[in-house]
Amino acid sequence: MPNFSDMLSKAKEMQDKMKEVQDSIKKIEVEGEAGGNLVKVILTGDYEIKSIIISDEAKKEEQEIINDLIKAAYNNAKNNLKKKSADELSKVTGGMNLPFDLKLPF
Repeated sequence: MPNFSDMLSKAKEMQDKMKEVQDSIKKIEVEGEAGGNLVKVILTGDYEIKSIIISDEAKKEEQEIINDLIKAAYNNAKNNLKKKSADELSKVTGGMNLPFDLKLPF
């Protein structure tokens, strides 16, 4: 019969590691681009936009096109962040597919 306190200890250890990964992911910055680098978005690990860079060439476009490029660059950055976060999480979980916001009841 497995030792229950040992299982709780290992679960607590995993929770502590998950907290460390969550904290490190918040410090990550990723870049997304659209239109062949006409627009770039820098996104932090907690999905905050750090900067939006619009090239001079993009500024010559109509506002609607610039808006679409910004949205596309953000979505590209968001996808890059998801991949990078999953990689960081995988390092701790050993490839187990656990949710990023895992909360244990202790």
